[in-house]
Amino acid sequence: MYHVAPKGHKLRRAFLCGTDHYTNISYEHRRAWLEQKLLDTASVFAIKLCSYAVMSNHYHVVLHVRQDVAQNWSDHEVITRWHCLFNGNVFSQRYLASGTLRKAEKEKLNEYIEKWREQLTDISWFMRIVNEFIARKANAEDQCSGSFWESRFKSQALLDERALLSCMAYVDLNPIRANMAKTPEQSKYTSVHKRIMLIKKGKKTPNSLERFVGINQTDVGIPFKLNDYLELIDWTGRAIRHEQLPSGYKRGSISESLPPILERLNLPAEAWKILTTEFEHQFKNWVGSEHSVKQACANQGYQRAPNTHHQRRLFPT
Repeated sequence: MYHVAPKGHKLRRAFLCGTDHYTNISYEHRRAWLEQKLLDTASVFAIKLCSYAVMSNHYHVVLHVRQDVAQNWSDHEVITRWHCLFNGNVFSQRYLASGTLRKAEKEKLNEYIEKWREQLTDISWFMRIVNEFIARKANAEDQCSGSFWESRFKSQALLDERALLSCMAYVDLNPIRANMAKTPEQSKYTSVHKRIMLIKKGKKTPNSLERFVGINQTDVGIPFKLNDYLELIDWTGRAIRHEQLPSGYKRGSISESLPPILERLNLPAEAWKILTTEFEHQFKNWVGSEHSVKQACANQGYQRAPNTHHQRRLFPT
């Protein structure tokens, strides 16, 4: 799984979303654009959203690339999904219209199908489609042209359960850390808010969101229970809010009595506090235990493993 975040934005005004202090124009609706585009794009790709947070001038998303899903798609489904994004070509259009192609044409189309199947599991393509859509829509609204995002996104590979859990919490807690919300259920434009609203309305999790499958499950998904995750987010959010109290107030700290999910994963209180407030600053490309990082580097053929000081300190064995 991967934690993905744009490095920044070219801010023609004060914010990507939110309110421009110079013109007093609100761009809050753009956060809704971005959230919906993430969900829509994930429903087409073989990529699931584990967590996301759309902030005033950036966003974060944790993605699960589902190669297993893409491999089970029929040729017809690959073409249909690709046509949700692009026009395809004359062969794919004729195939969907009539289902009949000459042998040479079908062979050529098969080459495109395998290429599209691969691209529908590619994070770069996913981010390209999301970012280009928002850029074009914002440019049209601003009646201007040119670059909208400041630079390309950056990503971190999440190698084990502890890395995944802490990164998901870091992402979902973004509005609380930024004092944009007091509780998870008030943290609009985040995956945790989306999941809570779905529960309240009695609706099923959409295909774009990765499912929580629990411990020791054979199903592919997030290896925790949803209830455990929501309790953990609420508990951590309260601790973060206490830490942010102004000077002169009694500052809180994370209780030594950890939720069961942290005890099971052997994540100490102090390490969890750092992970959920400083995740991006603690790691570069690989996130997980020291053993997981060294194994990943070996699998990639690295001659020299990166420094694993932070992994050893924050993910103790």
